[in-house]
Formats: sequence, structure tokens, C-alpha cells
Amino acid sequence: MMDLTVEYAGEYFSLDTDEPFYVGRQGDLELDDNLFLHRQFLEISNADGLWWLSNVGARLTATVTDSSGGVNAWLAPGARLPIVFEQTTVVFTAGPTTYELTIHMKGPAFRIAPRDSSDDGESTIGHVPLTASQKLLILSLAEPVLRREGTGTSEIPSSAQAAERLGWTSTRFNRKLDNVCDKFDRIGVQGMRGGQGRLATNRRARLVEHAVSSRLVTRDDLALLDAVAAGGDDADA
Repeated sequence: MMDLTVEYAGEYFSLDTDEPFYVGRQGDLELDDNLFLHRQFLEISNADGLWWLSNVGARLTATVTDSSGGVNAWLAPGARLPIVFEQTTVVFTAGPTTYELTIHMKGPAFRIAPRDSSDDGESTIGHVPLTASQKLLILSLAEPVLRREGTGTSEIPSSAQAAERLGWTSTRFNRKLDNVCDKFDRIGVQGMRGGQGRLATNRRARLVEHAVSSRLVTRDDLALLDAVAAGGDDADA
């Protein structure tokens, strides 16, 4: 069995092969007193010669990706995934708070080949073209996560806060948010549509989880957001 370590907010936890490791409001990794978070949300355990990441919660989901962002999975309640990469990032949201932790494996079972450097990712996100203002919208929501150093927690801005950051009206922001979420929904990214029992906060959070974990927006892109906030032109009003 390969050694596994969980990293969260500068702390490292070495896992015991004989005992499951729990993440949540209570457990081996106690995140905080966020009442939106399950007492035990994620379980890391070994079985059949593999480490497994399981969602043992009833409502929340998690986004799981390898270090390159080339593999991206949605971990729903009751689902589990094998941990096979050298570095696995897990991002999830409970209420207004987004959490990120990293699972490190010594001697991984699989390695991801580097992406083609000729594709800079600027023209297409998830095979869906985005306008400049649509990318700015994603950045305005993902900014706290991208500015955070390492793993840990961050707050997802409200639509009103993000609109103010961009200098947009709430009507314009919400219209573009609808368009962006519809685009991702059409290519199969789950959690992008609202509806009964799905609050707008969840949709914004899911958009941030997908964009950040897939490396669709990065810390370097924040320069675009800063330029607009300083009075620049977002190109496609």
C-alpha cells in the first residue's frame, strides 16, 4: 500500500492504512464549525489494494482533479473514486465557504502526460468559447480562491459583490452568469443549473470549483481583473 498524506492549510496528516480518515466538521481533519458542512463528509480508506476517496455525506458534492487539471471528476453523495495520482486536489463548498485540500501519494499508480503547450487555453474553456467579459465574470467569483496561498478556505462572493468588483450592474452580471452556466451545462459539467432546491450560491460555487480545479482560470489571470477594476475596458460590454 502506497503512503498517503493529506495537506490542508499548511498542515499535513499521514494516513494509517488500517483506519479510515474522515474530513468534515468532526473527524481526523476538522475543518471548522460551518453548519452547512457535514460532520463527516469525506472518507479516505484502503480496500482491495487501493486508496479510495468516498463521499459519505448526504447533500454536498466535491470536485476532484489531478495536479494538472487534466482529469476532473464530480464526487456525488455515496460515490467513491480510487486515488491513483501523485497529487489529487479536492475542492468543495458548504454554504458560502469553499474548501481545498490536497492528497499526496508516494509512488502513484498513474501519471498524467504534460498537456500540449501549443494550447494556451485562452480561446476555449471546456471546448466552449468564452468572451472576455465571461472570463472576467468567472475571475470575479474565483478571486478569493485564486489569491489564497495553498490549500484552505475562502469565501465565494455574492453576485452583488462580484458585480461591484467589475463595475457592472447586477442585471448584467446575472445575465452573463446565466449564459456561462448554460454553456458549461451543455458540455456536461454538472451542478450548473439552478432550480428547485438549488440555490444561486451553489451554482456560483460549482462554477468556481470547476474553473479553478480544471485550471481554466489561474492566479496569473487576475491581472485581467485588476486592470478592469483600475478602469480598463472589458472589451465586450
